Parts: sequence; structure tokens; C-alpha cells
Amino acid sequence: MTKNSSLGIGVIGAGRIGTLRARLAGKHPCVNYLAISDKDPARAEALMKTAGGHRFSGSNDDIINDPKVTAVVVSTPEQQHTAPIIAALKLGKPVLVEKPIGFSIREADQILQVLHETKGDLRVGYSRRYKECFLRAKEQMLHNRLGKVVGGTARVYNSRAQAFAILKRDPHATPVIDVLTYYVDLMCWFLEGNRPVEVVARGQHGIFKEAGYGAHDVTWAIVTFADGAVVNFGVSYALPAGYPTLGQSDRVELLGTEGTMIIDDDHLDHLLYSEKGVPHAYVPDHGVKMAFLGSNTAGDWAVGDFWGPLANETRAWLDHLVTGATTVHTTPQQARVNLETTIAIERAVVTGQPVRLPLQIEDDSRH
Repeated sequence: MTKNSSLGIGVIGAGRIGTLRARLAGKHPCVNYLAISDKDPARAEALMKTAGGHRFSGSNDDIINDPKVTAVVVSTPEQQHTAPIIAALKLGKPVLVEKPIGFSIREADQILQVLHETKGDLRVGYSRRYKECFLRAKEQMLHNRLGKVVGGTARVYNSRAQAFAILKRDPHATPVIDVLTYYVDLMCWFLEGNRPVEVVARGQHGIFKEAGYGAHDVTWAIVTFADGAVVNFGVSYALPAGYPTLGQSDRVELLGTEGTMIIDDDHLDHLLYSEKGVPHAYVPDHGVKMAFLGSNTAGDWAVGDFWGPLANETRAWLDHLVTGATTVHTTPQQARVNLETTIAIERAVVTGQPVRLPLQIEDDSRH
């Protein structure tokens, strides 16, 4: 990749993640031009001013086609990823898109086809990879400390306050599709070269059903990998609204023939209690009196800057654009595997039957 000391970044979507990425880009020493688009022009303008940008628009195409924009961040809602990704790739502009890559296998394959035709640069934002505990874990896997991995578990919990905020934004963004995908990605990264081949799953449907959503309160899945390794995945975003997690409380375990690794990321080690209340990172108008600090999925604002997984991920991408340095971002091909695995989990819950992988376009239904 050609080195570039002057970057023009277009941020498509001025929601929570787009806001963070724009503000991080605005502080990067090599970003000399920053443009923002959003379907709400007022929101795009506000972010432009906050991030120190240069242009805003209510049209994604206006920003993607801007000749001063040399690379594009896609942070639109999940079902609106495909068009801006393809438009940017066809113009030869590198893209960083928030997970998932798309909302269906058909969309993912359309993106992969254009990527192949354009020989473009597309990276998918699975920010868990950039959390230090998981980076340390990957380093141990690279040194084969565990021998052959034969099994594992990955589970994540959060309160229903955040789940309802996500589902209100997009009823199809269930905890499996929107959150468990992070842990499917992590396990596939740790077991690099291996891939899921079968899913068995069960779920419980109550709290969200009563609120009019199709999401399950609790989902557990057993995923078998090609070499026989068996991994248990679990997610519940239905814990009481006052539960102290501000984003994700998770735990990952890897069992090998020559070692075991346990990554306890529940954040019980940093607890804050305040009678004044603590604002929820994802739902600012929802306060809790007790909070697990560090559980915000993206990271945290501290002493005037943003720190954590999403910050590390964004800065690594910007540095890559400047220097050509390699990164650990999820590849689009792996992102497709992550997507089809989560679709298979949801289908296995609904049907009660095992689901074989890989899925084809005609198998795209979650039912």
C-alpha cells in the first residue's frame, strides 16, 4: 500500500460510533480533511463542528464522492452498510466499516464481489480484537501455548436498558447479531485457520417478546469447528436495567491439550458507587448508582481524550493508511463467516434443529 502523509476522511453516519471515529480522526496528525454525512444534516453539522471537520452533508454520496476524501468510515445502521461500502470501493477508497459487514449473506457476498473486482482495501470493525486482554490472549495463541484447542466458552452479559436502546434503533439488531458476533469473531481469530461447521442453539423468549421484539432474552449455542473443537457461546442482554454493566461483561475460556487460558473481562475489579448516579455509556439518560468501570464496549473518555478498544482500532486503521502497517482488523472474508454463524445461531434457536455451515444465499433466512 502506498504511504500517505495527508488523509481526507469521510465519516458516513453521525451516530454514536460515527461520532467517536470522527473525533478520533480529527485528532490524528495526518488527517487534514474531515467530512461528515448523516441522513439528519443537523446532526452531521454538529459533529463536523465538534470533531473539527471541514464539510457536512445530508447525502452519503456527496461525501464519498468528494475528491478530498481519500478513505471512508461507514458507521451507518447495520442494514445500511452495503451501498456506501460499494460506492467507496468503486472509487478506490479504503473503507473501515462497523460490524457486521452486512445484514445478510447476499449483502456480504455483493460486497466481497466488488472488493475482488476493485482489489480494494476493506476492514471490518470488531473492536474486541483491540482490547488489551484479548490482544495478550492472541499473542499466546501465536506462540501455541495451549497446544491444540479442543474447546472453549465465550459469554457476554448486559442490562436490558442498552438492549432496548439498540432494538428501538433497529429491531433486527438482536443481541446475537449485534453483540455475540464479537465473540464469534474472537474465537475464530484465536482458532485462526479453523472455522465453524455446525451450530446447535437454544434461547428463552420473554422480556423482549412482551415489549414487541423478536429478540431472545438468553441465547446459548454450541458451535463445532472443522477440526472438532467445540465452543459454547452465550449472550443475555436482558439483565435488570440497574445492573452495573455499562456495555459488556464477558468471559472467554480456551481449553487446549497443553494449556488453558481464562480471560475474565467482567470488570468486577473496578466498581463505582455514587449516590449522584453514573450515566450509562450507551444510554446517557439512563443512570445507575453502581457501575463496572471499564465495561463500556468502545472505551471511555478520560482526561480529555478517548481510550480503549475502539480508539485503538481507529488509530491503527489511520496509521495503516499513512504507513501501510499491518493491522489485526477483521478481514471481510472472516466477517462473512461471523455473519453466517450468528444467522445460523438464530435459526437453530427458532427451529430447534442443528444448522450446518457454510450457509449459501438461499439459506439466508433466520427461520
